[in-house]
Formats: sequence, structure tokens, C-alpha cells
Amino acid sequence: MSLEIKVPPVGESITEVVLSRWVKNDGDFVEMDEIIAELESDKATFELTAEKAGTLKTVASEGDTLPIGAVVCTIEEGGSATANPKAEKAEAPVVDKVNAPVAEKKDESYASGTPSPSAAKILAEKGVDAGAVKGSGVDGRITKDDANKASSPKAETPKPAGAPVAIAVPGSRNERREKMSPLRKTVAKRLVAVRNETAMLTTFNEVNMKPIMDLRAKYKDQFKEKHGVGLGFMSFFTKAVCEAAKDFPTVNARIDGEEIVYNDFVDISIAVSAPKGLVVPIIRNADSMSLAQIEKTVIELATKARESKLTIEEMTGGTFTITNGGVFGSMMSTPIINAPQSAILGMHNIIERPIAENKEVVIRPMMYIALSYDHRIIDGRESVGFLVRVKQLLEDPARLLLGV
Repeated sequence: MSLEIKVPPVGESITEVVLSRWVKNDGDFVEMDEIIAELESDKATFELTAEKAGTLKTVASEGDTLPIGAVVCTIEEGGSATANPKAEKAEAPVVDKVNAPVAEKKDESYASGTPSPSAAKILAEKGVDAGAVKGSGVDGRITKDDANKASSPKAETPKPAGAPVAIAVPGSRNERREKMSPLRKTVAKRLVAVRNETAMLTTFNEVNMKPIMDLRAKYKDQFKEKHGVGLGFMSFFTKAVCEAAKDFPTVNARIDGEEIVYNDFVDISIAVSAPKGLVVPIIRNADSMSLAQIEKTVIELATKARESKLTIEEMTGGTFTITNGGVFGSMMSTPIINAPQSAILGMHNIIERPIAENKEVVIRPMMYIALSYDHRIIDGRESVGFLVRVKQLLEDPARLLLGV
């Protein structure tokens, strides 16, 4: 008797997924709850597990788009759960006597060459053999970080002079096509929709980051020793946004039909660049968190994002978004609103620039900040006032601690 494994419901707004990778092959014996495939939606990546032990019979292929409820594979009863181990044990004495070093190498290669689903995809795109990568995960498993650090063979191996086929021809006009991922398609649709459906404007200001940098330099060691986490800029910006939202509640509100929905809480969405595209996990109730709690949550969410382990719940909701283009070297930008929110704050890189201070020209670490907002709900006075309030709090971080 066979059991059909179907695409499970993964969220109210998700109607289809893409079968991005088979972890197990057709004909393999699988244990109950063992991961057999990786599914990718427009929001996150999910692992499909076996609902019983048996022999796997694949129905869908990698790259197929499947609606919720579609059959992905079947699991046949029986199979050889113990046949292969027994066979290996029976052959082991012969191999140990004749070829012991090879057997040991094979086992080592298997451990170091078993990548996670996401790591395998990255290695495939780079053209790197998994056996050539040393895994840092449990039992030598190759993690996504290992795969990202792995160098392409083309970059490592110098091309011999006598192999003209391997030499890139200057001025070549080659093209490469690849299918857009569900996440990329959704991001594209949402960005266009925001531009077309909102009256988006952006206002700018600049922040002298010296007070925060001095504060971090003075207390970073004690902070890390006490809380076990570093003191970064994101916690200061998050706290500043939460405080400013108390004075300008429309920035933390949204339009729902013909109504304006005001929130008496602040859920901060933080834009994170993940391997498969931009994701926006959420810091829930950020307004009631300390700097240490915010830093710990940011690290946790960013790590999950890089490993494609964010859940739908961790990316659903949010009342305001912060994005940091400064980590990529951006000096100034106009971030696009994360609908249905009404505003987004853009952080940028810190550059030492001459400014006038107390009628003297001094060099200070300056950052441009940008607030993109929906003019349908937020007026110019409120948007400018909100950004000025954020600037004041960042330039005098004691206010963040005192709430003044």
C-alpha cells in the first residue's frame, strides 16, 4: 500500500510552491519524518518530510510549480531499510583487509560531502564539487556558510596557455537564462504595486553618529560581557523609531480600505539580504524591548534568513520597516515602502565629512537617513517631524535610555 505525500498548506496567502530540490532520490528507502525534499514559496523555504517509512517514488520533478495539495511523491510500504547496511557489513571485512585506506577516505568524503539542501543549491550554481568542500556543521555536514565561502574551480585553477577553449574571448556576447524564483517574482510584483498604488515620497536628513559611536566604544566590552551580544547600530535606530512613533502615530499606521488602522505597538520589520533574495523578518513589540533584547533578536532573525529557516509567522505583519543599505556601501537611496505599511527608514554608510559645529568646521562621522512614506496617510509635516525626531534621539542617545 502506498501513501501520497502532498504539498502541505504553508500559509493563507500561499497558493503554490516550487519543488527546488530532492533531498532523497527515487527508489531510496526513507524513514518516517526524514527530510525528502525542499519546497520554496514566495516567502520562505520549507522542508518536506516522509509521513511514514518506505520506498520513495517521485512524482514531481525539480523546478516544478505545484499547487497546495498536489502530489509530490508516494511512499511504498516495505523496501530495504536494513538491506543496504547488512550488505555493507558483509563486504566490510574484505574491504578492510584489502583496501582499508580507501574505505576510510570514502567515509570521510561522505561526511564532508553531504550538504544541506540550500548549500547544495549554492554549490551547484558555483559548479563546485561537494566532495572538495570541508563542512563545518554537525558530523561534517556542509552548511550554507561553507557553500558561500567555497571558491569556484575556475577562480582557483589557473587556465593553461594551451587550452584556448577555456579562455574567455574579450567582447563575447553570451547570454544565460534562468527561471525567476517564487520569492523574486513576488518581490517584483509587490514593488511595482507599491509604486503604482501609493503616493510615495521620500524625505532626507543626516545624523552625526559620533555620540553613538563614542557610547559604543565606551561600553561595548561591558555590554557584551553582560548580555552576550555586541552593541550594534540597529538597536539604536530601532529604539529611535519606536520613540518617534509615539509622537507621530500615523507613521506607524496603515490604510485598510477607507479606514486608517493605528497601532499602539511597534513591530519593526528589518530588511535582510538572503541568498534567495530580500526577506523582511519582524521584531515583535520592539517598543517594549531593551537594546540587548533587540540585538539578540536581530542576530537570531538574520541568521535564520541566511539559512532559509524563517517561518511565515516570522515574516508576516510588521508596522514599520528599517533597511540598511550602508552595509553595501550605499551613500543615499529612496527605499520603497513595504506594503501595507506606510513608511520605511533607510540607513546608509557612515562617512567622515566636514560640518559646522559651534561656528567651527570639524570632521564628524555622518550618515544620511531617508524616510519614504505614503503621502495619502502621512503629511509632509509629520514625515519631516518624525525624521527630525529620529535624528535628535540618535545624536543624543541618552534620550533613548531616559525616554525624553
